[in-house]
This record gives sequence, C-alpha cells and structure tokens, in this order.
Amino acid sequence: MVQRIYIDTSVVGGYFDEEFKEATNMLFHRLENKEVKFVVSDLLDLELINAPLHVKELLFKYPKDFFERVELTDEAIKLADTYIVEKVVGKTSIEDCRHIALATIYKVDVLASWNFKHIVNLDRIKGYNSVNLKLGYSMIEIRSPKDLVKYGNE
Repeated sequence: MVQRIYIDTSVVGGYFDEEFKEATNMLFHRLENKEVKFVVSDLLDLELINAPLHVKELLFKYPKDFFERVELTDEAIKLADTYIVEKVVGKTSIEDCRHIALATIYKVDVLASWNFKHIVNLDRIKGYNSVNLKLGYSMIEIRSPKDLVKYGNE
C-alpha cells in the first residue's frame, strides 16, 4: 500500500535548500517511484504564491495523480484553533496548526515538515496529539523528510 505523506511548504522549499536538499530529494525520488503519494492542500498553494518561481513550479513537474489534494475545511479550522486555545503553540503559528489539522482530519500516514520549532518537535507533537485524542481524532505521525527516506538496501 502506498504511503500517504502530507507535505507542508517547508518540504517544497527544502528541495532547493542546501541544508535539507539531500533528504528532500530522496523523498521526492520515492514519489517518482510511486512508493508514496503526497497529500497537498490549498493552504500549501496559498503559501507558495510568494515563493520564488522555481519553488512555486516544483510540484508542476509531476503528474497530478502523484498527489492527493485536500481542502481547508471548517472542521480543520476549528481543530487548528483548538491547538492554539490549548496552547500547543502561539497564535502566530496558526498556519502550521492548519497543516496539522488537515493531516489529522484526512488521516494521512504521516505529515512531513522541516519546521522543527512548531511542527517536528516532540513537545509540540505530544500537544497536538493530546488535543486530537481529547476531541476523538486519531494521533498524527509527524516526521522530517530525513525520517521518511530509505537508505542502503532496505
């Protein structure tokens, strides 16, 4: 079964960033081999509007069926707001919360991000999952792309 990986904007930008390029490119290689399917949202589209052209156009290099598209819903907005109310993160991280809420609601296998401050952070992950469980949602798996690539002869 193909793994469904929700990607946020940092993963798209990471494709071109020296620090994150190698692992991100390896993750995109898994996409090209149809080992994974990227779940992308309209929120990602909005965040890429002001990105450099080469970043903005990266995902267009791939066939549409490599992606599952999801939309920001009232349910996701409410869940994201609850993460803020429960003080998992501050108000300035609302967009990050919306990515997590979307990944939770659409029951992806894992959310991939290079955002270590607000997303790929053990204390934050515990907080998001605490809210999810309290509200009857499943726990969300959150990892960096480095954790999602295959090394050697796996």
